[in-house]
Formats: sequence, structure tokens, C-alpha cells
Amino acid sequence: MKDCHAVDPPAECRPFRGSFLDFEPMANHPQLADAEILDDAYEALAVLQHDYFDTDYGTWSSAIDWTGAVIETIVSGMLSTLSTSLGSDNVSSNAMSDWKAKENLISSYFSQVVGSFFGQDILSIRGEAYDDILWVVLGWLEAIRFVKRHGDLHYPNKEKEGGASTSGLGQALQSMAWHGQNWVGGFAHRSRVFWSLGISGWDTRLCHGGMIWNRRLQPYKNAITNELWISASISMYNHFPGDNFSSPWINEVAFPKKDPLHLAAAVEGYKWLMNVNMMNKQGLFVDGYHIDSSKAGNTECDLRDEMVYTYNQGVLLTGQRGLWEATGMASYLEDGHALVQSVIAATGWSLVDNAPLDSSPPPPGRLPVWRGIGRGGILEEQCDASGTCSQDAQTFKSIFFHHLTAFCAPLEPLPLEMQEKHDSLVLERVRSSHASACQSYIGWVRYNALAALGTRNQNGQFGMWWGASVFKVTVSKEEDGIDHHAENCTDYRNDGTPLDMTWGSADRWMPGTGSWKMTSEALLVQPEVGQQVMTKPRKDQYAAREPSQDKRVSAADPNDRGRGRTVETQVGGLAILRTFWELSQAYR
Repeated sequence: MKDCHAVDPPAECRPFRGSFLDFEPMANHPQLADAEILDDAYEALAVLQHDYFDTDYGTWSSAIDWTGAVIETIVSGMLSTLSTSLGSDNVSSNAMSDWKAKENLISSYFSQVVGSFFGQDILSIRGEAYDDILWVVLGWLEAIRFVKRHGDLHYPNKEKEGGASTSGLGQALQSMAWHGQNWVGGFAHRSRVFWSLGISGWDTRLCHGGMIWNRRLQPYKNAITNELWISASISMYNHFPGDNFSSPWINEVAFPKKDPLHLAAAVEGYKWLMNVNMMNKQGLFVDGYHIDSSKAGNTECDLRDEMVYTYNQGVLLTGQRGLWEATGMASYLEDGHALVQSVIAATGWSLVDNAPLDSSPPPPGRLPVWRGIGRGGILEEQCDASGTCSQDAQTFKSIFFHHLTAFCAPLEPLPLEMQEKHDSLVLERVRSSHASACQSYIGWVRYNALAALGTRNQNGQFGMWWGASVFKVTVSKEEDGIDHHAENCTDYRNDGTPLDMTWGSADRWMPGTGSWKMTSEALLVQPEVGQQVMTKPRKDQYAAREPSQDKRVSAADPNDRGRGRTVETQVGGLAILRTFWELSQAYR
């Protein structure tokens, strides 16, 4: 049996044919983002940092450890967008001609990213679940990518050491790299350390491989932890610049870039995930697998939890794009496009018609039909319409769109040594088909971006449920058209893990707590749904409260219910606007 996902696959695996290769250029180009969308994206960033970032503590004070890592990732991505876009032919004004003003703007926000490096509670995260650990890896690799892009664009042919020249002022002005280069070593070191911490989550005793999620509960191999392992590993291979960190106990061992260990980990992780049957009939990733402990000696993943979350459809896209870059195998792109198209279809959007499937509006006071991961063409969590999302779930859509942006970037030429293994005509076909497929997604992205913009309040803060601005209705959990009691569907990201033999009878994980370990004694009094259960001091106990906390109950606006507008919903608005802008620029 040929292994087409191997690091060096056999020749008969090339070329692959797949659904995305069947895309033809669209006859009618989608409506693309204009400069106003970039303004809106910048405003989303400005509100995010002004309202929610605490410069004294170097953190988004109302975030928890893992959502803070995601926010840093998306802010770093937005800085790359600003660096590329400012001064481009599609963005012009008198202010844009001032290079010093542009550099000051970008450096100001980058200084906050640097501040968050020191504000990140790394000691706490080291003891948390493996997905929490791996968000950190992706975050600092994204910051490294921004530094490289900004330096290459605006400080070409400069020295990359980052230090000032000792040969005089004139020499320094001519050769000194952008100051952000000074931080690459620290970012790289943290990425490397946390990737190394993640290794111990890979387990071959159960299910023939795969990452476990949580060391305090019953073994659970979920989609997000394994997707993060794949994407973090291949991103380390493609973007890690090396780490020359030394200490008394490491004896100046250097950690190189392009380490084959990272590539091998990504390839092995991908093979496991794609062969464990973690997709439902709609082509969406379900949440994960338990091992049925009622069977003596059982080691198989045989209890599948069917819950669907948006972020489980997004993180893998970075891994698939990265594996293409590392191997040149089009099957990874094929799988990625199949996943994106499944998501779009499951929101009720037709790529053929470039419009929602539900052309007729529902009766007054009713919502369009739930399609699996959205309705009426809009991406939606199952908690959105009822306003019952936890802090975790409020972050999920931002994650999906961040990774869609990474996946749909135009394909760069492969290294020469890799091109020699492939037919040049095939590579060109892959490139053009990828572009055509991604261009076909812009109409759907635009529809979601405009819906998200419609949720902003007078302070520029985004809401969680983007459909509220389109459907104009407020519903409860009993009225949202979703079967919240479906068999084998555990909404633990909003309600917490059940206290039972499947998930664990001694400890319970609760969302939004900043920690996942709870003692049995603490569980004698069960929290109500949505109640925050504190297991350790949180930064927002001594820092500024998030602005939306005093406005949580409002019948007038569905997005004022529940947790209301938060740092997590704000970064969601930023992520979707950035996706719309980036895809429009790439396939204009």
C-alpha cells in the first residue's frame, strides 16, 4: 500500500487530483473589499487594544491563558496585513505617504505584542492541557513571521542580527535591521520550549497514536489538540529560525531550523487524524474520541463525541498549507479545500450561486434552518443564537478565519530541489486551481464580514452572534432550531465536562476558569450553567474590567446577552475583516 502522506512519497502519488483542481475561474468575480474594510479592520484592532489591553501587565486582562495566546496570534497576523497594505496601490491617502507615521503605528502595536510576551503566564500554561500549550507555539511563530515580513518589505538588505552597528552612526543607519528582529530569539525560544512540552501528549498506547487532551481526565483524543500538534509542528519546520539558547544544563546545544523531527511529527500526526474517522457525514470534524472503559483491556478510540465547533474546522488549515509547502504534495491542499467547502455548505451557502441557500426569509420571529455549523450563510456556534457562549466558544470563529487566511494565501514557488520532483505543468495547475477555489470563497467571507460589522455597538465593539444583524430576532436555546440533546454530543466547551465515568469522576473541566483541574470536594456544589468557577487568581481580579461587563442584560440587542461583548468577540470581528481584506488583495 503506497503512503502518499510520507515525507518522500512514491512517484505514483504525483500528481493528485482532487475537488479543488476542478475549479474553473469564476465568470463573475465576487465583490472585493475596498479600502474602507481595511479601515474597519484597523478600527477593530484599535478598539481591541484600547479597550482590552492592559499595558501595565502586558496582557488582555479579561482573557484567560489560552484565549490570550490566540489574541496575540491574530494581532500579529493583523500587523503583517498592515505592513503589507500601508502604501500599496489600493490604499492611498496623504497620511499614507508619511513613512514615519506608518512605522510609528506598526511599531506601537508591535510593542504591545512584545509586552504580552512578558505578560504571558508561562508557568501556569506549562501545567495546563496540551491544547493550551500548543496555542503558545503558534502565537510566537506568527509574531516571528510578522517580524520577517516587515523587515523584508521595509528594511531590505539590512543585517539580520538585530544589534546596532559599532562602526559609527552612518554605518548603523545603512545596515541596521528593523528593531523587531531583537525579539525573534525570545519568540523562537518560547515556541521551541512549548513545542517540546507538547511532545509528551503524543500517546501510542491508546488508539495507535494521537495527542491526548487533558492529563487530569479520562483519556480523550480530540480534534483540536491533534490539529494544533500538526499545525504547530509543521509551522516549526517552516518558520522556526533556530534557537541558540544555552544554559548550564544544556551545554550550548543549538536547536536548528528545518529540523526533520518537526516535519516527521506533522506527517505522522496528520496520518493519524485523517485515518481515525473523526469527520461526520457533512465533512466536518467532530470533537473527539474516548476509549470505552467498559471493555476489558480496550485501547481503541470507539466512543466518538459528535459535537461540532467552528475552531475544529480551522486550525488544521494551517497544517495542510504548511505540509504542502514542506512536501509539495497537492493532497494536503485537496483535503483543506474539501474541509473549507464542507464548512461553507454547512452554513447554508451555495458556492455555485454565491448566495445563501435559503433565498426566502423565514417567518417573522423565526430563524433560517440550522445547517450543521451555521444558517442563512453565516458561520455560527451552537451557543450563538441563544447567547449562552462561554469564554472559550467566544474565541472559536476568530480561530477559524485566522487559519483560513493562512491557508488561502497565494501559493509561493516551491524550492528548486522540490520542483524537480514534480511536473511544472502540474504545479502551475495546482497554483491556479488553489487561487480559483479561494477566490470562490470571497463571496461567503464578505457576507460574514458584513454581518459581523452589523453587530458593532456605538463603541465599535463586536458581538458574538453575527447572524443577529441579519435575522433581526432574539431567541432562547429552546427556540434556536438546534437539537442540543442529540445523542453523543457533549457541549463541554460551554457547559463543562460531565462528572461521569466517560469524562472523569474525580475532576471536572470548566470553561472560562483559567484552569482545568478541579478537586472532587469543589464539585460537591455543582455550578449553574454559564457560572464562572474560579480555581486560581485571574489577572482581571486586579486589572481593569472589560467594558461590556456592566451591560450584559439588554433585550434590545441579542449580543448584549450572556457574556456580552468581550475581548474574544472583538478579536473575532478583527479576524473576519482581515480575511476579507487579504483574500480580496490576493485574488483581485
